[in-house]
Amino acid sequence: RFVLDEIRGLQVPKALNKLDYFNKKAGNFISKGIRSGISNLSSNAEDNFDENNIYIVEAFADEGPAMKRFRPAAMGRATPILKRSSHITLTLSTNRKNKE
Repeated sequence: RFVLDEIRGLQVPKALNKLDYFNKKAGNFISKGIRSGISNLSSNAEDNFDENNIYIVEAFADEGPAMKRFRPAAMGRATPILKRSSHITLTLSTNRKNKE
């Protein structure tokens, strides 16, 4: 969410440039999602497609399913481990303030 707060509302090229130099692991996953969205938009566009006119309107992360594992502990016990995951939602639009 820290990384998503930094790119929300930016143009796509500026956001991708910022993500390339971000020192967070989530930056790679978010830039991958943005590039996938741009690819989908370009393949679905009928007329001229300009990447510079697209903004990141919404960007948020929700909790995903957690894998439940157990680790051995002292005196024959087991301690639970939750391997958490998340769902990243990105909304791209040509209008800066448009929420569709």
